[in-house]
Amino acid sequence: MTDTGSIPPAPYTAALILADGTVFPGFGIGAEGTTFGEICFTTGMTGYQETLTDPSFAQQIITFTFPHIGNVGTNEEDLEARRVFASGLVIRQPITNPSNFRNALHLNDWLNKNGVIGLSGIDTRALTCHIRLNGAQNAAICHYGKAEKYDPAAIQRQLANWPAMKGLELAAKVTCDAPYEWTQTEWELGQGYGTLTRPEYHVVAIDFGAKQNILRCLAARCCRVTVVPAQTDAETILGYQPDGIFLSNGPGDPAQTGKYATSVIQALVKSGLPIFGICLGHQLLAQALGAKTEKLPQGHRGANHPVKNKNTGCVEITSQNHGFVVKADALPAGVEETHLSLFDGTNEGICLKGRPVFSVQHHPEASPGPRDSAYLFDQFVSAMKSAKAGVNQKEECRA
Repeated sequence: MTDTGSIPPAPYTAALILADGTVFPGFGIGAEGTTFGEICFTTGMTGYQETLTDPSFAQQIITFTFPHIGNVGTNEEDLEARRVFASGLVIRQPITNPSNFRNALHLNDWLNKNGVIGLSGIDTRALTCHIRLNGAQNAAICHYGKAEKYDPAAIQRQLANWPAMKGLELAAKVTCDAPYEWTQTEWELGQGYGTLTRPEYHVVAIDFGAKQNILRCLAARCCRVTVVPAQTDAETILGYQPDGIFLSNGPGDPAQTGKYATSVIQALVKSGLPIFGICLGHQLLAQALGAKTEKLPQGHRGANHPVKNKNTGCVEITSQNHGFVVKADALPAGVEETHLSLFDGTNEGICLKGRPVFSVQHHPEASPGPRDSAYLFDQFVSAMKSAKAGVNQKEECRA
């Protein structure tokens, strides 16, 4: 690690440059070039392909704290979106050769195929400590290959003008272009993905950057899913005559996305339909109900985060990926906190008292990660079942 502006000496072929001037020289992997984004770290031991294709990671450079990245290779099934959304990746060791029966392509070849820039060979523990001590900041990976392609001063100038994540609206940039139907169900060994054949419920999912495994979890529970773009109005959504509304995960500052999403969600809440939100969808629902959000110093990302369900007292190990959080000390009347992080006590879930409206900050669909919280999808389906049957749902605030 250095804070000089010199070209890292051979045999280095890449460098990670932080906005504060810190430079980590390393070895380029994937495509050559320079990429910019907010530097962050994830503690997950598995699922690097799912992580890189998660739209919530848009305009972020991911540091994998687990050293052995590449050991299961890549394939065409473990994708969470139509393309890679992360800006780049940082790993400790050289990419591990694949050793898995599902491997179709070496990770480095997959990175090149998708134009993803990364580097290896740096002390990711030191980088993670730097992020924890100094907070999230913008960074650049320069995979220059040849020294003459590397201009530290020019990169620092670009970093100085690169927009901060706070105040950035990204959902509209990663959402789908037009509505579409989703019927693919969850993956099973030896069978792959299934197809919904007998739908019992119709869910409209607002795509703020939706992970595909969320949609699969819904379809696996007999839900025909209509996915609509982030800026779809309430009248259009209700015109689909759904049994429930889903608010997806996604990237960026919820306060900015809320400028167009809040009024829509408020109208959907007034409709009386069951509503379920995850991650950014949780933050947007909270804002629509009168709560506030704020940026975390370094965010929560990984698959080992303990969350307490305040209604059951159970602790769930969860998958997480967020840089913003709902302020638990400013929840409006009628909104109850249902889950909280046992790492730092931040909010992990809310519900609207007496209504089938709830959301969580963590990811019950996993992919990657544990499935301790998958019951939340069942709760959503139960709320739709009750609503269709005309059952009073006063006790539905039980996430």
